[in-house]
Amino acid sequence: MPTRRHFLAGSAAAIGLAPLSAAPEARATAAPAPASAAAGTATPHLVVILADDLGYGDLGAYGQQLITTPRIDRLAAEGLRFTDAYSTAAVCAPSRCSLLTGLHTGHSAVRANPNGAPGALQAGDTTFAEVLRARGYRTAVFGKWGFGPEEGDQPSHPNSRGFEEFYGYIDHGHAHEYHPQYLWHNGAKETIAANANGAKGAYAPQLIEQRALDFITDHAAEPFLLFLTPTVPHAPSDIPDVGAYASRTWSQQNKGHAAQITYFDTLVGKVTDRLRALGIAENTVVLVTSDNGPHEEGGVNPDLFDANGPLRGYKRNLYEGGVRVPLIAWSPGRIGAGTSDRPTPLTDVLPTLADLAGAPAPTDIDGLSAAPLLAGSPDTARHNHLYWYRDERGVTSRANTEDGGRATWLAEAVRKDHWKAVRFAPVRDHALPDAQWQVELYDLASDVGERHDVAGANPSVVAGLVTLMRSSWTDTYVRKPFGIRAQVQGPAVPGQAFTVTATLGNGSAKPWTRALLALHAPAGWQVQATTGTGRDLLPAGATLTASWRVTPPATAAAGTQWPLSVDGTAQSPTGPLRYSAAERVSTVPPAPVADAYLSDLPWVSAANGWGPVERDRSNGRKPAGDGTPISFGGVTYAKGLGVHAPSEIVYHLGGTADRFTALVGIDDFSTNQAATGAVKASVRGDGKLLFSSGKLTGAGGPVQVDVDVRGVRLLYLVVEDANANTALDHTSWALARVTVR
Repeated sequence: MPTRRHFLAGSAAAIGLAPLSAAPEARATAAPAPASAAAGTATPHLVVILADDLGYGDLGAYGQQLITTPRIDRLAAEGLRFTDAYSTAAVCAPSRCSLLTGLHTGHSAVRANPNGAPGALQAGDTTFAEVLRARGYRTAVFGKWGFGPEEGDQPSHPNSRGFEEFYGYIDHGHAHEYHPQYLWHNGAKETIAANANGAKGAYAPQLIEQRALDFITDHAAEPFLLFLTPTVPHAPSDIPDVGAYASRTWSQQNKGHAAQITYFDTLVGKVTDRLRALGIAENTVVLVTSDNGPHEEGGVNPDLFDANGPLRGYKRNLYEGGVRVPLIAWSPGRIGAGTSDRPTPLTDVLPTLADLAGAPAPTDIDGLSAAPLLAGSPDTARHNHLYWYRDERGVTSRANTEDGGRATWLAEAVRKDHWKAVRFAPVRDHALPDAQWQVELYDLASDVGERHDVAGANPSVVAGLVTLMRSSWTDTYVRKPFGIRAQVQGPAVPGQAFTVTATLGNGSAKPWTRALLALHAPAGWQVQATTGTGRDLLPAGATLTASWRVTPPATAAAGTQWPLSVDGTAQSPTGPLRYSAAERVSTVPPAPVADAYLSDLPWVSAANGWGPVERDRSNGRKPAGDGTPISFGGVTYAKGLGVHAPSEIVYHLGGTADRFTALVGIDDFSTNQAATGAVKASVRGDGKLLFSSGKLTGAGGPVQVDVDVRGVRLLYLVVEDANANTALDHTSWALARVTVR
């Protein structure tokens, strides 16, 4: 079964935290916390507020003249304003992945905006919510998530990544709707009746705002992490009322855009007002920032507002205007007023929050803690260099002009001290020899607007920065184990034992003591440890692995999902830790007793990159049952499975089958639209590779599959993207069939 890692249970029981209740539509403001809870030495509440496409110059505190942002400007005056803060990418998805995981875009799991199926966090990733949850923090994210697939129960869902509470958008495309017909609440879609049939009765940012304020109220008496990610001011410039900008002679899009920024400012003010009303402002650290530079979409003119200030570039550019962002840190009881010019990428958020919370953090991240800086120390660690990577297929006119017509070229950038290098590859191949890239060099000390390319006069500087670019990129970044991972080695056949293995990894910098693993199964299931489950000392970099034999009762219903969870506990130098890996195991359907097409059999599990797996039809689009008949080159097949990369379908054969046969390839649904689809298909039996197709394209046609599956208990049909472009990767397993001995 696929491995999934969760940190949902946290240490609530050990630390005495009450369970998180579902937030009602509104909350009355609670009484202020006692003085002891507001003391600056107490464990702080943590709030991270992330705007969507807010430019460096979009706030009054950063020079904005036309749009009013008084609440954030006040925070900037009272707190620490960063002049050289950076998003880790010039577009949404990779920027948010890096923010959450502390890895720059040469190491992170998501390095580009989705082009088809959305990107996903990987099994080895650790988010700042997972880090804090292990120390007993209550955690929530409200707004745009941005990692798929758009399903409730999947490894990249917020609930699987340390956030107990989620309300908002999973998918990027859905997040472009300001009056959506539904939003996700944890793992389920919640219909918004006021927006049915195209009505605009409920504005999503306001719904998200209320959930955030309620969460603060509900958890004022215990440490919490709030990650608030409204979609403003991303296009379209949709807002119920343009307010003070109605009388301006601007276009309606520009009025709406300005009103969205002012709404974001008001939202930040409401958060801080709620903190003050509850008496916890002095024990709360608030960070306000943006995921990338200003956009020019939907008719918005960023130049009207001087949205990038003195900087060159916009969203999608690796010039300063595309990646330098506002960052304000505010806590009246902890952070003094001032300005910092420390180059500070948003990869620093994870280790900073960990330091503030007294939580261990992974040592293999790229971020460095800025917590000492927030406390006024001059000894905060500084980066040797900062790195950015871009693989963008979207084009907007101003960004393309700044890039010299190279907006869709592969690009990367490095800043070291006052030097900034940007380079472009004429083909989408990162392995292209350095001599074929076009390199530019800027001296930010004298040319923050990056208007004077001085590469020709400084060849040694260019060579050194290009070397840093190369060393900063890794095709697959292998992580050190951190927290807990569990693996179910099924299948779960009623009355028969299967194995569960879990690993607790101390990927932090300091040793842990009293490390212990414990497995919890449903009532009536037998659990027997087959290895030791504890260690007195778990040194930094070490792991504890344990295994159990688990037997479901013979009466367990087939085709049912059952919860399993593994707790990993330990004592760190800063306090107790509790990580939890939550798994679901299915009691498998009976093995086939006669020859059968797989589309006529129940599967154990089915994951798909675009909508559901289809039976006897191609994958089609996102709704179920919308695919066309399966066909290759105009030849139609009545039986089969329609999927889209990345996909995995698991069947229980129980060792009874003899052979598996199929015809697999990019189907006509994709080929008739474009030739961009490319995938690799494989067949696995109990984890062993039985067949690999190599690269499949529509032009190349399907390939025949005929493999020996004698003795195989679980059969996996896997389809993966083969060209770093998941658009039109519709694939069919035509005539997929097993024969039984």
